[in-house]
Amino acid sequence: MMNADCVIYQVAVSRALNGIGLAIVGPAIQSLVADSTDDGNRGVAFGWLQLTGNAGAVVGGLCSILIAPVDVFGIPGWRVSFHLIGLLSVIVGVLVRLFAKDPHYSDDGAKGLGLSVKRSFGAEVKDLAREARSVIGIPSFQIIVAQGVTGSFPWSALSFATMWLELIGFSHSRTAFLLGCFVVASSLGGLFGGKMGDILSQRFPNWGRIVLSQISSGSAIPLAAVLLLGLPDDPSATMLYALVLLIIGFSISWNASATNNPIFAEIVPEKSRTSIYALDRTFESVLSSFAPWVVASLAEDVYGYRPPPAGSTQSVEIATDRQNAKSLSKALFVAVSIPMALCCLIYSFLYCTYPRDKERAQMQALIESEMQQLEFENSEASPEVRGTGWSGVEDRMVIDLDYEEDNGTEFDEQDERTLLR
Repeated sequence: MMNADCVIYQVAVSRALNGIGLAIVGPAIQSLVADSTDDGNRGVAFGWLQLTGNAGAVVGGLCSILIAPVDVFGIPGWRVSFHLIGLLSVIVGVLVRLFAKDPHYSDDGAKGLGLSVKRSFGAEVKDLAREARSVIGIPSFQIIVAQGVTGSFPWSALSFATMWLELIGFSHSRTAFLLGCFVVASSLGGLFGGKMGDILSQRFPNWGRIVLSQISSGSAIPLAAVLLLGLPDDPSATMLYALVLLIIGFSISWNASATNNPIFAEIVPEKSRTSIYALDRTFESVLSSFAPWVVASLAEDVYGYRPPPAGSTQSVEIATDRQNAKSLSKALFVAVSIPMALCCLIYSFLYCTYPRDKERAQMQALIESEMQQLEFENSEASPEVRGTGWSGVEDRMVIDLDYEEDNGTEFDEQDERTLLR
């Protein structure tokens, strides 16, 4: 018993550390993609990120299943899977350190401006809290997070898809095939959505991305009705299920690459992009984690899901499974249709807030760029100019200019029209 407790404790600690690592890496990668692209190709870049991530998950899951029952140099295969993940993570980290380049950071530039890059931990925490408050106060961010909570709810609910397909009567291999079709289609759909988002954003800058996501989220409702309520509960209809899953996966996976991630990059300054992606993931993942519990409660308490009675014959178990499949399909449809309808509705508010927030971020970026240019020019100025009162970022240089009097124009204090000129 003590040995089992130790193993559970070790697994819990390992998964917690793994979660922390993923939570750090994800927003950083998204911010790097946003910094390395512009408005014309940012969506397709996020689409490729989504596609490669899903492809890696499929390949990794397949490899872990294949080597699980095999011993490698006396080490159980499932342990080798964890070792391989750790090794690959180290390799990727080294490659990023050697070849990846943040296009908006330069050590030489910071040193050339005479700015100190060393700051205390307390100052960094205060800046982080201030930046988080600034990001949370952006209306478009609030709207995207709200739709993200509802929009990610169905994806979390689909964790019951494997159970639902097997209750219908599909074998393990056919269930894996069907879910693989869905993952492949959603990967390609993310790439397609990102490309279409870039195209529409060039033609309709203020609403092209938004309407594309409303089409994607709105299409999920009728397609889910066909899949969960319209198809026969017959395991021989494998190809029919595969076709519908391909269509659904391709159609409902546009939001992140087409709209959410590109808009996040446009409504905040470049230095705040990592924060906005991290905050979005925090809010969405925490709230959408309740989706499986909601589906289970609906299936059991509302639609009558019941496990087969103990000692039942095979025919009774099959009949019970078919009935439970219907109960679970109804619960899944509720967990998909209502959140997706809300998601589509919430996107509508972006038509009002997104243009204003984007313009505000552009103006802020322009001001920061001009301030940096002034600081750079001051650092290159002669000692005589620097001696006029400029002492760095916190001081300001005041220049008194003498204007020659123009005798050709005389102003009458009583003439308001002349003053207005």
